[in-house]
Amino acid sequence: MKVAWSSALLLALAAESTVASSWFGTKAVYNKWHETELERWLSDHNIPYPKPADRKDLQNTVKQNWNAKIAQPYNDWSAPQLQTYLKQKGVQTQKVSDKNKDGLVKQVKGYWTESADSASNAYGSVQNWIFDSWTESQLKSFLDKNGIPAPQPRRRDTLLATARQNYASTAKKLNEYSAYPGSWLYESWSDSDLKEFLDARGVPVPQPSTRDKLVASVRRNSRLASLTLSEAAASASSSATAAKESLSDALLDSWSDSQIKEWADKNGIKVPQGSKRNELIALARKHRSQLVGDNPASSVSSAFGAATSNAKNEGSSVTEDAQLKSEDAFNQAIGTWSDSRLKAFLDARGVPAPQSGKKDELVKQVRLNKHKAATGFSAWTFDTWTVDNLKGYLSNQKNKAAKKSSASREDLVKAAQDSYSSASKSGGSNYASVTSYLAASTATAKDTTFDTWTDSELKAYLDSYGIKTYQGTKTNELKALARKNAQYFRYGTNSPGGSLWSSLSGSAQWVLNQLKIGAASGRKEGVKGGDAVKEAGTTATHRAGEAKQRASDKVKEEL
Repeated sequence: MKVAWSSALLLALAAESTVASSWFGTKAVYNKWHETELERWLSDHNIPYPKPADRKDLQNTVKQNWNAKIAQPYNDWSAPQLQTYLKQKGVQTQKVSDKNKDGLVKQVKGYWTESADSASNAYGSVQNWIFDSWTESQLKSFLDKNGIPAPQPRRRDTLLATARQNYASTAKKLNEYSAYPGSWLYESWSDSDLKEFLDARGVPVPQPSTRDKLVASVRRNSRLASLTLSEAAASASSSATAAKESLSDALLDSWSDSQIKEWADKNGIKVPQGSKRNELIALARKHRSQLVGDNPASSVSSAFGAATSNAKNEGSSVTEDAQLKSEDAFNQAIGTWSDSRLKAFLDARGVPAPQSGKKDELVKQVRLNKHKAATGFSAWTFDTWTVDNLKGYLSNQKNKAAKKSSASREDLVKAAQDSYSSASKSGGSNYASVTSYLAASTATAKDTTFDTWTDSELKAYLDSYGIKTYQGTKTNELKALARKNAQYFRYGTNSPGGSLWSSLSGSAQWVLNQLKIGAASGRKEGVKGGDAVKEAGTTATHRAGEAKQRASDKVKEEL
């Protein structure tokens, strides 16, 4: 009894020690940071601090803002970002402006799972999650740039493990700090990589964009990206478990008595003589683990496991494959654009148009800059504004065009563009007034894009891209075509909002559908279903590899 009591006491003391250690560690994780890291964290989260500042002042400023920025970051999100998060959770919301987003914040809070302690603990071991959202090529580039031998075989999971293992030593080698990483971590990323990361997760790209601002935004959102992948993995795992259960039941119901006996013999399960069907099924269910592991369902089950068990590690690969399709669609679209629209795309990004003026040269430049962020506001800001938005802007600028009842949308766009160009050239308070108005109005203008446009306005807009429409095209079709090309014009190959989650969820759902098909069709079809899933997965992998190679060859050819 004394031994048992001593053991219990030791366990209790150990548990208490662990809790205490965890409590002190999570509450003061930033106390171990260097002054540079404290300043970096404050800058990343747009928190002002005195310069120069001593360590104590910096720590106190971080402490005052830590919980709000780390445990409840959604309070600072824009309305679209809040809606993107809720959409990932399967919650449908109505469009609201940033001025009226309190309801969205409350909804997000209800779905938020990370506590202050878990968030703080995470920042005690950044290397364990900072690489989660990196693509395979980005991990490989990081290793190459820092002279770290890439593992064999070069799969994403092995590259990820190697990057994590060498994170701290790489920072030390570069004389950098690693508790809260600096820009050194993203040296192998291009500006387009940084923007693409933000676009794929519905995070507003800083305007105007600089590399430092892009890095800060990526770094600030990397923890959320890791959590999103973790949730996707958990969801996929849960779906896999449920699918295996339902699959085994469905298969048993479809098997004949002789098929069940055959399976039992193969697995060394004794079947009493004269067993009735219900007894056979009960016996099979008792040995469900063998049923899932050694029958036609296993091929489907293992295929599903391959697609879902490592969802966290493979998520970025799924996104890469989806990106290939996106880039292919983008390339096809710009191939039909007019020269003026191609030049406008480059102009909106501050990229000089080729002097030759040839269409193939314009297309080449657009492809090369497909991930480049648009440079703040420009004359192209008004490209998709409604008549009411345009009149509001022109009235604010006291432009006479706003009062002309006969003015078409094209006339108003031209007047707005001219007004903006004039203000940007003159600068000063006039330009400041213009940018202030645009900052307050642009989000509203985007939310209502094309909703109130007439067919003639939609056709005129598409005509600016060189896209011809035929008589009888339905309004919804015109709007869909206009939105697609407008998205390409604004964001290149990416469109903001939940694409990562959609890729993961869509992949898991597709495999689940294959499982259901295999189960419903019985043993014979189960084999076919399993083979089909394997074959489809192999084919998809080959096609993705071929597409990547073609894209690489094409870029080399164009360069």
